[in-house]
Amino acid sequence: MSQRGSRQRTLPARPGDTDPCPCGGGEYGSCCGRAHHGTWAANTAEALMRSRYSAFAVGDREYLARTWHPDTRPARVEVDPGTEWTGLEILGTEGGTPFHGEGTVRFRARYREGGRAGEMVEHSRFVRVDGAWVYLDARA
Repeated sequence: MSQRGSRQRTLPARPGDTDPCPCGGGEYGSCCGRAHHGTWAANTAEALMRSRYSAFAVGDREYLARTWHPDTRPARVEVDPGTEWTGLEILGTEGGTPFHGEGTVRFRARYREGGRAGEMVEHSRFVRVDGAWVYLDARA
């Protein structure tokens, strides 16, 4: 139901398996789509960060909630349907390999909102919970 004069926004459609992955890592089905469908778990903090960026891009709130640390996860994970995520650049990583229990990823994410381009830079912290990588928070 929408109010008169307002425009209803919808979340983006999930890409097909052969479409480009939002993270820039190849075809969606053999990249982040595997994580979103639950057939593969990220083995590094960077892989989890890429899959979470792609989840924001395709509006996959369930995946975002599932990969957010239980101590810092909001009660309700929201995705703004008015934000179009347009590119990801990894600026650096520390730790976060298959041999680590924690790691950080610094990245730049580009987007469009209301016809205007923007970007955000974040230094995210990731940890393992029961062997799986999860997003903890952003470093100050």
